[in-house]
Amino acid sequence: MKFPYGISDFKEIATKGYFYCDRTDRIPLLEDYKSILFLRPRRFGKSLLVSMLANYYDIALADSFEKIFGNLLIGKNPTELHNKYFILKWDFSCVNASGSADDIRQSLYNHINRSIQRFIAYYSNYPLPEIKINKDDAFDSLASLVNAVSMSDYSIYLLIDEYDNFANEVMMSSQANRENYEALVHGDGLLKTLFKTIKASAGESLFDRTFITGVSPVVMSDMTSGYNIAENIYLEPEFNDLCGFTEKEIKDALKNIEKKCGLNKKSAGEALEIIRTFYNGYTFTYKESTNIYNPTLALYFLKKFYKSCEYPDKMLDSNLAADEAKLEYISGIPKGRQLLLDLLESDNQVDISEIEERFGIKRMLKAASKDFSFMASFLYYFGVLTMAGRSSRGKRKLKVPNMVIQSLYVERIREMLLPEPMERDQGIWAAEKLFEEGDIKPVCEFIEQKYFKVFSNRDYISANEFSLKTAFLTLLYNDSLYIMDSEPEISRGYADLTMIIRPDMRQYDILDILLEFKFVHLNDVKLTGEQASQLTQEELEAIFEIKAKMKEAKEQAVRYGGALEKKYNNLRLHKFAVVSLGFERLWAARV
Repeated sequence: MKFPYGISDFKEIATKGYFYCDRTDRIPLLEDYKSILFLRPRRFGKSLLVSMLANYYDIALADSFEKIFGNLLIGKNPTELHNKYFILKWDFSCVNASGSADDIRQSLYNHINRSIQRFIAYYSNYPLPEIKINKDDAFDSLASLVNAVSMSDYSIYLLIDEYDNFANEVMMSSQANRENYEALVHGDGLLKTLFKTIKASAGESLFDRTFITGVSPVVMSDMTSGYNIAENIYLEPEFNDLCGFTEKEIKDALKNIEKKCGLNKKSAGEALEIIRTFYNGYTFTYKESTNIYNPTLALYFLKKFYKSCEYPDKMLDSNLAADEAKLEYISGIPKGRQLLLDLLESDNQVDISEIEERFGIKRMLKAASKDFSFMASFLYYFGVLTMAGRSSRGKRKLKVPNMVIQSLYVERIREMLLPEPMERDQGIWAAEKLFEEGDIKPVCEFIEQKYFKVFSNRDYISANEFSLKTAFLTLLYNDSLYIMDSEPEISRGYADLTMIIRPDMRQYDILDILLEFKFVHLNDVKLTGEQASQLTQEELEAIFEIKAKMKEAKEQAVRYGGALEKKYNNLRLHKFAVVSLGFERLWAARV
């Protein structure tokens, strides 16, 4: 098998035997729309989709139709529009977002001019009047192209990939660059003027069809009347899996790897569970639908697994690590930190009234101080949250999709709470003592001395058991060694935190961990923070309320631990009960 990791050239994939999940049957559905806006997170296969459409509609590839599409679903029943258009393609991720507004303008001009120059060379066999390139004004070049095509019997299918990429980069950088963003999208801004030109040409059927991909609707919304003819299809259920893989497709790929690597059924089942845990979980429609795997992450895993018959050392593809910048951006917005913490403290879920479908950056920033809807919607579009149905009160539920995305949240929160790298290194050492020796004391001491000081000084963290669990989770998180699970359902109940060694890491001398947490408020024992900090360990353990919580935590750890050992037959399980007195003291006991 050949897995096309990092390849977005549809022709190469279709003609050279690469793994491909056929979505060409959606072409007739897409033809119901003239101008389409299709949104998906970064690295979710949008560029391959654009390439597929370019190959299907390109008039110059008519003689290659059977070679490219003959073995695919659309090849058996093509639409009348196949190979009927000139293709003009822009990829705005190629536009440099750095520098002044004039620098950005010139970079955009250069990209558009290069695409027109390619158009001229590619369609040189077609009788078109001369198309003039104006290096100082690409809109003038575009007008020349449109005029030339108007003299032919054909029209243009315009494909714009990552329409919002460079604008998003500008928006999320420095304050000075946010002023550049305003210059791009508002008033007579550069992008707004460009899309006005496209809209005018579409009205004359010169741009007969447009297909625009991007990450979020923010930029399109900020342009308002600049381009109000695009129909948003990103929430339509028939397009939920237009990009991404279904679990059946993942299973089929794993069957081939199973044969090549000689895996037994148990090993094959473990591989599916691993890829499901780390990469599954996306939904892009309000209606109940199949969860979708991120294709870039899945291909990263499948390619490495096929090549070596072993899982990747790191489950997070470095190409997705850039999404952490979106979490950093949100953490800088008023109450944004609270949203990130809430997501970890509430089983990786948050409830909002509705996902915002049209909102500009000004409105988002203004509303951020009032509620989480705008920020949560922003994180949804960037793929670090996904849909999870409705709550009992009818609100939209959004959740962290899977473990690789959870790791981004954990790292961001860890840096929020411990900005000094040396302190984070000390935390890693303390965690390793627990993993390797079953010694929880260094972890508790670190949390008392470092995390609790941060917690007690910040009013955005409420004092409760979930805050305690967040402290331990962010300190102990290690998806290179463990499958981490917060609030897993075990024996008709929920354990607070489990750390089960990954199947491929069980050869190493590390331990499975189960933690149960309890929290006692200072008011419950009529102590101040200063008084609590002065208690000896014996005095702490003698407090009635704390002893009662410890007893309860131990009973739960025993019950959940027994259920885990029945589920897995090879655990090296160490169980711990942890009781916190405010944000001052910890008592941890091996069960």
